[in-house]
Amino acid sequence: MTGAMSDDNIRGSVDDLMPWVVDGLCDLVRIPSVATEGFPPEPVLAAHDAVVRLLREAGVEQIDDLAIEGKTGPVVVGTVPGPPGAPTVLLYSHYDVVPAGDESLWDTPPFEPVEKDGAIYGRGTADSKANIMGILAALRVFDGRPPVTVRIVIEGQEEYGSPFDIYPPRDPSMFAADVMVIADVGSVRPGVPTMTSALRGSASVRIDVHTMAGDAHSGLFGGAAPDARQVLIAALATLNDAHGDVAVPGLLREPWPGLELDEEEFRSNAGVLEGVPLPGTGSLGTRIWTGPAITVIGFDAPEADAPLNAVASSASAMLNLRVHPAQPAAEAQQALVDHLRSLRPFGVALEVTPGEAGDGFMADQDGRVVRVALDALSRAWECDAGMLGSGGSIPIVTSLQQAVPEAEILLFGATDGHAAIHAPNERVLLDELRRSIVAKAILLRELGKASDQQGA
Repeated sequence: MTGAMSDDNIRGSVDDLMPWVVDGLCDLVRIPSVATEGFPPEPVLAAHDAVVRLLREAGVEQIDDLAIEGKTGPVVVGTVPGPPGAPTVLLYSHYDVVPAGDESLWDTPPFEPVEKDGAIYGRGTADSKANIMGILAALRVFDGRPPVTVRIVIEGQEEYGSPFDIYPPRDPSMFAADVMVIADVGSVRPGVPTMTSALRGSASVRIDVHTMAGDAHSGLFGGAAPDARQVLIAALATLNDAHGDVAVPGLLREPWPGLELDEEEFRSNAGVLEGVPLPGTGSLGTRIWTGPAITVIGFDAPEADAPLNAVASSASAMLNLRVHPAQPAAEAQQALVDHLRSLRPFGVALEVTPGEAGDGFMADQDGRVVRVALDALSRAWECDAGMLGSGGSIPIVTSLQQAVPEAEILLFGATDGHAAIHAPNERVLLDELRRSIVAKAILLRELGKASDQQGA
């Protein structure tokens, strides 16, 4: 593209835009856009309207709403045409947030943004309203005339089982793009530019145990009556070995090749108590990004403060399985189901029911666009960028990949590993936000230049 902006031009433009970015972010954070049962829909719709207004301020003229049955917040879809023959870049984020939780744990009101020490505090600052402003500011760098065609997708129910998660394959033309940037992630830590190149898949499995027609008195029958709760506990004990590593056959685990976490940093971020060891062997990256994990996320039992002197006749547990990014989640789920069904704790068979399963994501780390993106991140942060994994799942990534399998998907954004997303005192660092905008603008410029060169 003739006359492409230099890196310094882009930085200067972003610096000029930062007051608008901060004002827009604060406006969004003031809206408690929680899109789940028990919360009013009006704030979610207000956040939608605010996003549309900000899109128009950024020069986006073609804006549509995608309303999906069962979805609280409409999906905002905007398009900015680029030069003829230019590639299409889809930019994704979301405007809903998780609840504030116990507000007494916050140092500042969760929905009243506060700027201090180079950061803005408030629910949704990092996850993911800063990323919305980052997308729009990158457009404004080019005065609304980017060197590529830009398709913007901003949804309003990402945090709680969005119906949008499975929508893209139904209408792939709406999401047609050469490159997709999922702006719902961030760097491993402040000052370290990071692209997320792997997301673990996720699956659920339920275990039910039935041993008697009803509970029996522990004094009269305990010792010979089959305790369903102990049967279940014995089954759960087989899921990990003595070191804490997952012991279920058929679950893929490989060494993580990218950036690594510092153990003290991880312990602090997770809130691990002093003196409590971390389970498992191998690097932290291997344990949480390219290795499986099984968590008991539900367990039926009387409260310890209200015990019953009875042998349990039934017991249930719900398991969450996190899966290597490259292993099909259904395959891993079946491996866990097969393992559990093969058990006979104290001679008792388990009832095992598979639930939902969603695949992970693994970027083509040698792809041309990935290299361009890493270079853009390195330029924006003025140091070498690296690859990060994520133990969590972003279902829309898999859905978009299914809808447009030829698109290259990139994940980077404005947050960082210390941003306290989903926790009290969530914050985004303004310097990280600024640099993420610079990176997006450089990426758009470079993708446009590559198109120009190919057409020359």
